[in-house]
Amino acid sequence: MGKVWILDTETKGTGANMVPLDRVLRKPGSDAVERFRLPALKPPAPAPEAPRAPRRFKVVDVLTREVLTDGTDARATVALLQGVRSIVDVTIWVWQPEEEQWRLLSLEEARALWDYRGRVP
Repeated sequence: MGKVWILDTETKGTGANMVPLDRVLRKPGSDAVERFRLPALKPPAPAPEAPRAPRRFKVVDVLTREVLTDGTDARATVALLQGVRSIVDVTIWVWQPEEEQWRLLSLEEARALWDYRGRVP
């Protein structure tokens, strides 16, 4: 059976050479040392998940643009909302630590907080 030839493009220069396939597959100096074997790799241990910090909220009055509270937890935010006349009188923001910015809550998310009014002592 004849040799299989391929086009070797790893030459230094502008051209390529036709070389036997055996020469490309077996690089010089790549022969293994007898009786030497690398140890099997162990998968890295999974990093323990850090507990998530409590969410922080900011409440702003719509008419005056006054910040009513800034950086409070959910319980304190719900307590503040008990004194607000309507859900549309304030905008509620939540701190996003991944993006390091405040995100405006949607009306549904704000209503979820609003519904807890009166339930928290």
